[in-house]
Amino acid sequence: MNFGFIIDNRKCIGCHACTVACKSEHDVPVGVNRTWVKYIEKGEFPDTRRLFSVMRCNHCADAPCVDICPTEALHTRKDGIVDFDDRRCISCKACTQACPYDAIFINPETKTANKCNYCTHRTDIGLEPACVVVCPEHAIISGDMDNPESEISHLLARETVSVRKAEKGTNPKLFYIDGDKASLDPTEAHAESDYMWSSQSMGVGKYAKYADERQAASTAQAQSGLVQIEPLKKTPRRVYDAPSKGVHWGWEVSAYVLTKAIAAGAFMIPVLGSYFVYNVPDIVKLIGTLVALVFLAATGALLVMDLGRPDRFLYVLLRPQWKSWLTRGGYIISIYGALLTAWLGAWYFGYTELLKYIEPIGVVFAVLAAIYTAFLFAQAKGRDFWQSPMLGVHMVLHSLMAGFAVFLIVNVFLIVNIGLTVVISTLTAAFLLIHLLTLLIEMSTTHSTDDAHEVVEMIVKGRFAAAFWFGMVMIGNIIPMVLLYFSHEIWAVGISGVMIMIGLGFAQHIWVKAPQLIPLS
Repeated sequence: MNFGFIIDNRKCIGCHACTVACKSEHDVPVGVNRTWVKYIEKGEFPDTRRLFSVMRCNHCADAPCVDICPTEALHTRKDGIVDFDDRRCISCKACTQACPYDAIFINPETKTANKCNYCTHRTDIGLEPACVVVCPEHAIISGDMDNPESEISHLLARETVSVRKAEKGTNPKLFYIDGDKASLDPTEAHAESDYMWSSQSMGVGKYAKYADERQAASTAQAQSGLVQIEPLKKTPRRVYDAPSKGVHWGWEVSAYVLTKAIAAGAFMIPVLGSYFVYNVPDIVKLIGTLVALVFLAATGALLVMDLGRPDRFLYVLLRPQWKSWLTRGGYIISIYGALLTAWLGAWYFGYTELLKYIEPIGVVFAVLAAIYTAFLFAQAKGRDFWQSPMLGVHMVLHSLMAGFAVFLIVNVFLIVNIGLTVVISTLTAAFLLIHLLTLLIEMSTTHSTDDAHEVVEMIVKGRFAAAFWFGMVMIGNIIPMVLLYFSHEIWAVGISGVMIMIGLGFAQHIWVKAPQLIPLS
């Protein structure tokens, strides 16, 4: 069996019966939807047309939400339905980033991920989903696509159908007859236009604060003359839609990426330095290990804080789904923390011979801790900008920069060796230059999708431009690089370290938040 849906747009009248039936069947709270109807108007008066598109989970054959879920709360059944288990969900919100169709939401009452599950309680006893039964025009067709006698199989055989975002490779099983690109592609009719419920366009519930932020920005732009309100033209216009789900990964995730970079870099720099560059004193290694352990603990605390169900955080380790980089990352961080603790224990009890065995393994796990988030973001297929192959390079560089910054700041309080200070300053300046070159490549090369290109425009010219150019590039890279190149004075070294940390904070904020502002439906 292989269940799927067809939406026949020739018949849909936009009555919202499917939405109401779904809410009633599953007791879906106000402000969130398992299924909803999107209205688009296109054309120029008097030659206009209104399009209705039913939006919901696509029950993908290669569902990215299933791969990224760390606890198997989301899973694919043998009949092809992508279902979820409330009892296993930790509300990490990774599935909301992985879904290219914006079909998953966080239930404000249970704090767990929810979506259309094909009414499995009905399907299992031979009934059709509630939305199919209630549709007055029979515009929603469900059934077993592997059964050649089923209505859905007949329609797929003789009608031209389309799917949303086929380029994602998810093999969706929600098909549209007479589907229009203006309605199915969210970039055709931007969410910025005014429409019913648009005042909630940046979030509901916990995320409703973003609606006020967006409204204030829109008002400021209108008053400044940057935005001109024009009459309806041939450009498709969104006139009715469900509220956006907002920014699911907020400051906690940005901060966690930064603390993780510090935890990785603080240990790597002195250990690698002792191998390749300089005879690093033991006190420097000790400081690096202590800093790494403290910031690794902060990383774990931030990860738990970001969960909607922090009481279930151990499920990542105790009920793992091994395809997920959240699960792999949880184990990487745990092993890295154990190695740091072992290093401190060996040093404290005088078993210094053990350090030469612990350190190389520790460096390997420090690198893994630095880079695994790039693989996690790559699993978030809904966010095209995170699919960049440069993301892993950025995260390694950020960890090295953070490690150097730690010891630039430490030098203000503990001058171990002036020669070591010069070496650290020179290497830091070199890595800052490399980082600027990677940013130039990332921002100037052509991106493969419109969504990724729009994020770049947002960063370089849009709402994040000040944070990027002034905070990340100028404060975090250029000024400290100049200071370290021209001066090895203690004050210059310390200020450079602080500025690098500030720049990294801006970097994580931009890279985490900006891609989430692109509409997916």
